[in-house]
Amino acid sequence: MAGRFAPRPPRANPRDGRPGAVPAHGVPAVPAQSTGPARVRTYAPDGPLDLGLVLGPLRRGPGDPTFRALPDGSVWRTARTPAGPGTLRVAAHGGAVRGQAWGPGAEWLLDRLPRLLGADDDPSLFVPRHRLVALARHRRPGLRLVNTGLVLESLIPSVLEQKVTADEAYRAWRRLVTRFGEPAPGPAPERMAVLPAPRTWALIPSWEWHRAGVDDKRASTILRAVRVAARLEEATAMDPERARARLEVVPGVGPWTSAETVQRSHGAPDAVTVGDLHLPGIVGWSLAGDRDADDAAMLELLEPYAGQRHRAVRLILLGGGAPPRRAPKMPKSDIGRW
Repeated sequence: MAGRFAPRPPRANPRDGRPGAVPAHGVPAVPAQSTGPARVRTYAPDGPLDLGLVLGPLRRGPGDPTFRALPDGSVWRTARTPAGPGTLRVAAHGGAVRGQAWGPGAEWLLDRLPRLLGADDDPSLFVPRHRLVALARHRRPGLRLVNTGLVLESLIPSVLEQKVTADEAYRAWRRLVTRFGEPAPGPAPERMAVLPAPRTWALIPSWEWHRAGVDDKRASTILRAVRVAARLEEATAMDPERARARLEVVPGVGPWTSAETVQRSHGAPDAVTVGDLHLPGIVGWSLAGDRDADDAAMLELLEPYAGQRHRAVRLILLGGGAPPRRAPKMPKSDIGRW
């Protein structure tokens, strides 16, 4: 790995936040972001909008340093935009959403606010064909598909989730972003951070990956991805299928990972996840009472929703259609997802 050959860091106070200071882990420290005045935008959606449902897929477990939902109903998120790092706060006020943003990426985040919240998504194209799905849609009219317009921020945590439990992946994501990311611009909640830059990911030493519980295979996949980060980010201008094809050129990125990525980066309504240990059983049980359904059976059951299969799966999961558990959980590091 590239991290093994990182040069010896110069002497410096590991806790020094000044430019050029180098912490103990060997990656250059980034000075705390200045708060500055917030940029503000108000967006009025053309229908019901539930911020928790729309933005929830961006949250990678409890304590995610890039995402925070507060008791006042506001949602905070950080992002590394083409213009630089930024922090976004969104909150619903009546029938409108107010967005506030800080940092070099503030304008970019606000320009894309409607698309982030599903302005390009058209739920009216979806026709429920099962009672559970219809009921979930009726109860959750504010569901829109999030569209971040950013690839790496969804690709990297999806790679971390390959073949491990969610808890293990979330812990790795939290440690790596907290340790190597930048402080969130603006008055963000405590311990929020911005996704590390591609070069920073490439410089993470091998022992830090292992301390985070990331095996060599997943770490190598992330290192290959960040080396072609610019090419991967270009995929946001492609349709979801072409974007998935580009992502899968990276060794270690397969159909499971590419689907999980474009569901968030593109708001792809038909990007159904295959290769998941639990999802086929959930869909099979919900639509046909078949808890032993495999990927082929799941895709057959979802065929009536062609073009909207990801939305159908979201509604099935929101409808609580999981089959009752009949066996102990799989041991850690033994859940196969690609």
